Amino acid sequence: MSKVFGFSGEGDFFCRDSICTNPKEANLFLSHGHHLDVYFPPNKKSRVSAPIVLRESIGEPTRVSIEVLPDECLFEILRRLPGNQERSVCACVSKRWLTLLSSIHRDEIHSDEVVSRTAGDFNVINEEVKDKTLTEYENESDRYVSRILEGKKATDTRLSAISVGTAAHGGLGKLLVRGSNPTRGVTDVGLSAIARGCPTLRVLSLWNVPCVGDASLLEIAKSCPLLEKLDLRHCHLVTDKSLAALAKGCPNLTEVTIDSCRNIGNEGLLSLGKGCTNLKSVSVKDCPLIGDQGIAGLLSNASFILTKLKLQGLNVTDLSLAVIGHYGKQVIDLVLENLCNLSERGFWLMGNGHGLQKLSSLSVSSCQGASDIGFDSIGKGCPNLKQLCLRRCSVLSDNGLVSIAKSAVSLERLQLEECHRVSQYGLFGSIMNSHGTLKSLALAKCLGIKDFDKDVELHLMISPCMSLSSLSITNCPGFGDSNLVILGKICPQLQNLDLIGLCKITDSGLLPFLDDCELGLAKVNISGCINLTDEAISALCSTHGWGLEVLNLDSCPKIGDRSLAAISKNCQLLNDLDVSNSAVSDLGITALSCGDHLNLQILSVAGCHISDKSLPALKKLGRSLLGLNLQHCNSLSHGSVKFLLEQLWKCDIIY
Repeated sequence: MSKVFGFSGEGDFFCRDSICTNPKEANLFLSHGHHLDVYFPPNKKSRVSAPIVLRESIGEPTRVSIEVLPDECLFEILRRLPGNQERSVCACVSKRWLTLLSSIHRDEIHSDEVVSRTAGDFNVINEEVKDKTLTEYENESDRYVSRILEGKKATDTRLSAISVGTAAHGGLGKLLVRGSNPTRGVTDVGLSAIARGCPTLRVLSLWNVPCVGDASLLEIAKSCPLLEKLDLRHCHLVTDKSLAALAKGCPNLTEVTIDSCRNIGNEGLLSLGKGCTNLKSVSVKDCPLIGDQGIAGLLSNASFILTKLKLQGLNVTDLSLAVIGHYGKQVIDLVLENLCNLSERGFWLMGNGHGLQKLSSLSVSSCQGASDIGFDSIGKGCPNLKQLCLRRCSVLSDNGLVSIAKSAVSLERLQLEECHRVSQYGLFGSIMNSHGTLKSLALAKCLGIKDFDKDVELHLMISPCMSLSSLSITNCPGFGDSNLVILGKICPQLQNLDLIGLCKITDSGLLPFLDDCELGLAKVNISGCINLTDEAISALCSTHGWGLEVLNLDSCPKIGDRSLAAISKNCQLLNDLDVSNSAVSDLGITALSCGDHLNLQILSVAGCHISDKSLPALKKLGRSLLGLNLQHCNSLSHGSVKFLLEQLWKCDIIY
């Protein structure tokens, strides 16, 4: 401590401006009370007088503590601590010391040996006093610490502890705040402490922190030049001023997400476009002040670097789509969702802008202007489009779907959800008119798809698609056996098949479909197909069992023990089996365990009528199991479950 008090004059003391403009705001200084978390030093140093020591009697002097020193003196002592480890230890002394230490900027630390930590200098010190209530991660490749604060744990005090403590571990690299303590949550005070003590911060994510505003983000922009990713969600006090400062002070910023920030507008996006020369990804959602001007400013200034753009719930018009189509020269991934003011003209302009030459993935959801003409234009104007996802596009019809299949010569993945004007003609037309590149097709909740009549099926010109390997049809109530038979003929190379919730599918449709699959099925999910029976599953196992890896028969009430016997006999490579809520009983579990070469890792029998009689079979199956679901097996006693928990210690059992 002799060095600490070895002052040579006034130059040894550090004077800095006070955050408090009113000198009468004495309550901003940390006292011994429990209700304050922060210390702000004043403009001027107070004159310090030596404490008067009173003696009660001769020979019994009263002990004098360092705590009698005012905050100004204690601040001068703490900023002269020799290293990060010493600062971490001192932070554990009291809340007062922690707050004082967290108020010290890295540039204010006065030491004989000042260690300057840069992006590459992350030498980890083994000992640190840590707050065990924090969720902690450490990035082994970059050697920086990541912290997550959630709910009631998100307070200014913990942010101050992070600011002081993580320096000994190479610096804080990633901070995620999810929610805030309702009584003493995160404010600008805590986040400013992070800015002062964590210049190595790279990722900052703030969700639902209503008391954080521009003041702390201005500190982040000033003190954290390595920041790369920024995520602001429901931060209503943050304005364009913060984005302008971050764009100027953080040249490495590459990814920005703004969600439900009602005070961020066009000027903020314009600042990002002008100042962030490395910006590659921008996501904007539900910001009422952002419109065409902001999107135009962002795209026109960042057109040569921006690769990913997501716009959701904004008051933008066709002008924004025209700007994207013209300036989005490097955009690879584009998401447009819930943009109610768009029309058919906007999508046509975007496709004819000839700027989306590198666009690989496009997702359009709940946009009323997404019509046949617009998608035809997009297909022609985006030659490298490989993935197309269309959700709740009520205007799209069969003509538009077939047209985009013809014009998008590189399309590999097509997904449709709640597109009710698309019928079975559009479905099969898009498959047969693809250019031999379509690999995956998924339909969900498309009510316009109906089953073909037999007469129509006989006269249908069938052109097989040899590239399609994955097919998923979910909750399309009109899809039936005739459609399934046709799919088998035009998709002979299928390997992954999902037929979920299709009540019209029966054995009559699945059996011929299985015969037409030439390559062999590896993953099959027919959950919720209530009219399929053991006959279809037995045929599946005998025909494709040699390569079957995943089989889901959940909620198929007509499938029972006979199917498990066929699985045990034919499916040696099967590792994931789900027979929940089916007719499987103890006999089926016993038959399944008789498979000599069966190597199941995941087994779910939730809701099945199995009892304690299945205990030996489950124990035998458990030699290879890693996961077992026994939920709602009411006939299985608690003692049997306890026995399985003891015996199958390598297996995660849900009961």
